[in-house]
Amino acid sequence: MEKRKIKFSLVYRDMWQSSGKYLPRVDQLVKVAPHIIEMGCFDRVETNGGGFEQINLLFGENPNNAVRKWTQPFNDAGIQTHMLDRSLNGLRMSPVPADVRKMMYKVKKAQGTDITRPFCGLNDPRNILDSIKYAKEGGMIAQAALSLTYSKVHTVEYYVKLADTLIKGGADEICLKDMAGIGRPAWLGKIVTGIKKLHPDTPLQYHSHSGPGFALASILEVCRAGVEYVDVAMEPLSWGTGHVDLLAVHAMLEDAGFDVPKINMDAYMKVRGLTQSFIEDFLGYYINPKNRFMNSLLIGPGLPGGMMGSLMADLESNLSSINKWKTKNNKPTLTQDDLLVKLFHEVEHIWPMVGYPPLVTPYSQYVKNLAMMNVMQLEKGKERWSMIADNIWDMLMGRGGKLPGKLAPELKALAKENGKEEFTDKPQSLYPDALDTFRKEMDEKGWDYGQDDEELFELAMHPEQYRAYKSGEAKKAFEADLAKKREEGAGLLEGTKKEEVPAAAAPTNFNPSSMIVDVDGEKFKVSVAYGENGTVESAAPASTEKAPASAPAPTVNGNAKEILAPLEGKFYLTKESSETAIKVGDEIKVGDLVGYVEAMKTFNAIKSDVSGKVVEVAFATGSEVEEDDVLIKIQ
Repeated sequence: MEKRKIKFSLVYRDMWQSSGKYLPRVDQLVKVAPHIIEMGCFDRVETNGGGFEQINLLFGENPNNAVRKWTQPFNDAGIQTHMLDRSLNGLRMSPVPADVRKMMYKVKKAQGTDITRPFCGLNDPRNILDSIKYAKEGGMIAQAALSLTYSKVHTVEYYVKLADTLIKGGADEICLKDMAGIGRPAWLGKIVTGIKKLHPDTPLQYHSHSGPGFALASILEVCRAGVEYVDVAMEPLSWGTGHVDLLAVHAMLEDAGFDVPKINMDAYMKVRGLTQSFIEDFLGYYINPKNRFMNSLLIGPGLPGGMMGSLMADLESNLSSINKWKTKNNKPTLTQDDLLVKLFHEVEHIWPMVGYPPLVTPYSQYVKNLAMMNVMQLEKGKERWSMIADNIWDMLMGRGGKLPGKLAPELKALAKENGKEEFTDKPQSLYPDALDTFRKEMDEKGWDYGQDDEELFELAMHPEQYRAYKSGEAKKAFEADLAKKREEGAGLLEGTKKEEVPAAAAPTNFNPSSMIVDVDGEKFKVSVAYGENGTVESAAPASTEKAPASAPAPTVNGNAKEILAPLEGKFYLTKESSETAIKVGDEIKVGDLVGYVEAMKTFNAIKSDVSGKVVEVAFATGSEVEEDDVLIKIQ
């Protein structure tokens, strides 16, 4: 009997993001590409996606140049290139105007990307079907993705039906995206069998993270059931919160009787060595050593492995906030492991209550953030659901798509109490065309639209990051952070002494939470938020006010009422350019919005619990605040 062929795809971009926060610079990517080709075992290579381009902007690199240079060697070698896109959200965390979504596929095809892998964080076919249509119109292969998770509503029948809908809607291929690696092997095999029974000629590709420990067995099961392509990583960035290792998968499938390509081990060692050199150059500073381990505790909460890097960073600041309160109130403090277990339990508890959204970008962040807020409030003697950010409300109310399950009655009641209404129309209808606005901005600033309008696309997809890149402020902050990281050590390179680092070391990336952006001589404070894998996903729009100069606080009578910060984070008076910031002299009523505290990449609305006249705004927008800091004074 002829052996069935299994083809490999290297997720070189994702294996970096799943281990840490950043990717190699374009000069490093171009350096490693020929050796990846020389390995001779890859039919496909993942070359770009959301985090890739935003990190370029923060490096001070042009992302369009980076994508073209990185895809070119693979195009020349006849190796297909593929990218991940988030359907309604395009290449970012937030929804994208329809005309910008359509433009994305034309630009990416022109830049050398063959295949796009659109997924919806809610598995709403309406969002994915639009992407399939736009991708094919742009000349790309549309590989629609099923966001896999394991629950009572996410059954074999659920996923087979979803795949059937997407294939009938025009999908050329299907990807089984097991972003948390919690798909049980036998269950996955049944899904593949079901899809192949309906559509035997549609190619299937399997993508899994290795964190919980199922992935190697899952790969064997899905290959036996009919999958043609398997995503793999390679040392030194396989396993852990990343992906399965090429050599292990190759040996397993060869022994099981599949036809697998030979690996040029000399080239393998070159790629391995270069990847290690990129870690030692700077990227290792941003890789938490704990992300190099697998952890079966992830089976319960089902959190994606690629999110664990940013999760551990969040835990440190949240732990500090909780323990400050506990110390002040003479309560026993928590360790980071205590908090991690409490968080995992809370995710398991609330996930069914919020409608079982698949735990993938951005909804993995939303569920995790909501769980963390609940843990923080409960630890401080307050109630669950005390803080629900606006973008989490959008998820709960259907503004990003239909939830797979149903909201708990207590959340429905809370929504009604807060004036939130369920949205059942097509999500894209909330985000109409907007390219003309960005054309006008580029014309006014004298910026070139770029080859195939790619610079216009970049501004429209990542407005704040692109403006910061163009102003040069991003690169300045990047270089400053490089110096700090090398001085202090961090991540896998913690303990590296300054004198051990070459003076002319290449620049690396950074992780600013805010920056001052100079736009035509006016300075604006911008908040930068980070998404799955810790990469930059969104930024708060620049304030319509100039960064304020220091000024003495107004005199306030002692009977002023105070609006306090409900949690630690960054204080913003507005988060949308359409909002008007409150100011001294304004009259406000109970329930009026007075600002936001940004924490864990979400904006938490602060509403007044008193009425009166604003007599003091205690913090400038963008300022760091502690829990219980006085934000606004009212008389």
